[in-house]
Amino acid sequence: MTPATRTGVLFMVAALAFYTTGVWSERLSARLKPWHLAMFWLGLASDSIGTDRMRQLAGGLRMSPHGVTGVTALALMLGHAVWATAVVARGNERALRTFHRVSLVVWIAWLVPFVSGALLV
Repeated sequence: MTPATRTGVLFMVAALAFYTTGVWSERLSARLKPWHLAMFWLGLASDSIGTDRMRQLAGGLRMSPHGVTGVTALALMLGHAVWATAVVARGNERALRTFHRVSLVVWIAWLVPFVSGALLV
């Protein structure tokens, strides 16, 4: 594995750690908390950096199933982080307690390109 590939893999694994920690700790606590936001944003940032590194190594974005699900997952992660930030800012208790349903769906969608990317490396 080249150093550039290692860097990309490192950021993707960091994304897995941050995003999984945020999603599952939110679900287990049954309430969205500000520190979960940090995990969502760190996961998104790590995934974006790792994805860009892998895109550079591949010579560009490919419209393959992996490429399409990867772009979709990044868009979902961004929407998820922005929406979670708005929910925390509003402080609506019902929304804070039910947001985990959205998080789990986005996390599962994100796992598809993560797993397919791991199989490609």
